[in-house]
Amino acid sequence: MSQAPVTVVGIGADGWPGLAAGSREALRRADVLIGGPRQLGLLPPECAGERVAWPSPLRPAVPGLLAAHAGREVCVLASGDPMFFGIGRTLADVIGAERLRVLPHPSSVSLACARLGRPLEETEVLSLVGRPIAALSAALHEGRLLLVLSAGAGTPAEVAALLRERGFGPSRLSVLEQLGAASERRLDGTADDWPHPPGDALNVIAVECRRAPGAQRLPLTPGLPDESFEHDGQLTKRHVRAVTLAALAPAPGELLWDIGGGSGSIGIEWMRAHRTCRAVTVERDPVRAARIARNAETLGVPALRVVTGAAPEALAGLPVPDAVFIGGGLTAPGLLEACWDALPPGGRLIANTVTLESEALLTAWYRRHGGELTRIAVSRAVPVGGFTGWRQAMPVTQWSVVRTGQSEQGETDA
Repeated sequence: MSQAPVTVVGIGADGWPGLAAGSREALRRADVLIGGPRQLGLLPPECAGERVAWPSPLRPAVPGLLAAHAGREVCVLASGDPMFFGIGRTLADVIGAERLRVLPHPSSVSLACARLGRPLEETEVLSLVGRPIAALSAALHEGRLLLVLSAGAGTPAEVAALLRERGFGPSRLSVLEQLGAASERRLDGTADDWPHPPGDALNVIAVECRRAPGAQRLPLTPGLPDESFEHDGQLTKRHVRAVTLAALAPAPGELLWDIGGGSGSIGIEWMRAHRTCRAVTVERDPVRAARIARNAETLGVPALRVVTGAAPEALAGLPVPDAVFIGGGLTAPGLLEACWDALPPGGRLIANTVTLESEALLTAWYRRHGGELTRIAVSRAVPVGGFTGWRQAMPVTQWSVVRTGQSEQGETDA
C-alpha cells in the first residue's frame, strides 16, 4: 500500500459555502474523492477528481480501496468533525494516524450547543449510529443535558419511547435538523407527548432529562437497589455488591469476567462504572442467561456479552481479563485454576461464597497466594412483634487478590 498521506475534510450540511479556504483547495486538488453519496453530492463541478462512494461494510474495504488508488492524491469526505464519531477514527486505526491530514468542520454537537446556548463541556454526547438505543438508559439522570447523534428520521420517536419506558417521560426533547444548512429546523416537545412525525434523517436530539414522579433513581455509585434487577433470588445483594465492586475496582477500558452471572448484577454495574468498561458474564442456566441480557438492556449496558455454559469449560477462547469475579461454582474442578491462569500480572480476582466448603477452598488459596480475606455481614431491621429487631443475612466470605507476577514454577512472586 502506498504511504502517501490521505486528506480528510469535514463538511457540514451547509456544504461547499461553509468550507474554509484550505478545505476547498484540498478538494479541488484531489485526484480521488471518497465519501458517502450525500457528502459527494455537496461538491461543485470544480472538484474534478474521481468520485468514489464508500462500499458497505466500510471498514474492511478501507485498505483495498486506498491501495487501488495508490500514487494518487486522495481526499476523504466526512460529516462535520472527522475525529468525532467519524470516519477519521476508522482511518487512523486502519492506516495509521501519521498518514492522515485532517481538516475538521464544526461538529453537529458544537452547532447544537451553539443553537441551544448550552456549554459543550457540560453536555454528554451519545451516538446511536450503529449502536443499540438501550445504551441511552445508562445516561439518564435528573437535570442532565444529553445530545444524541441520531441514526435516522425515526430516532427521535424511538428515543421518546425509551424515555417513557424508563420513567423519564417529562424530559424535554429538541430535534435539530440539517444544522448549518438553509433548511435548518428545530422541533420541540416532551417524551410523554412527542407530537412530531419523522422528519429529516440528518438530526441531533437534545434531551433535558426529567424523571417522572415515583420513577426509580439509579445512582452512579455501585450498589443499585436490588429491585433494579429482574432475578430469581440468584442476586448479589446490594450492600455486598457495593463492597465487591469496590474490590474489583473497575477502570476505563478494562474487561471483567463475571462467572456464575445469576442476574448479571456484577457485570452490569462494572460496565455502568464507565462507558468503555467491558464485561463477559458466564452463566450455565439458559433461563438466567436470557434474564441477564434483559437486565443489561434495561440498565443501559446492552454490550454486556453473555456466554451460556458451565465454567471452566465456557472460559475457553475468552479475551484476557483485567479482573475476574467468581460468584458461583467455586468448587467446580479446575475453576479457580483456570481463572488464575487467565489473569495477567496486575489482574484482580475476587471470589464470594457463603458455604463452608467454598470458604475452606478460598482459605487454602489465600494461604498460597496472599491477598485479603474479608467477612461481610449485613443485618436489617425487621418487625419483631410490636417491636423492631435485627435480622442478619448469611455472612459472605470474600477473597480478593492481585496477581503480581509469575515465577518459572508457575507460582506467584507475591
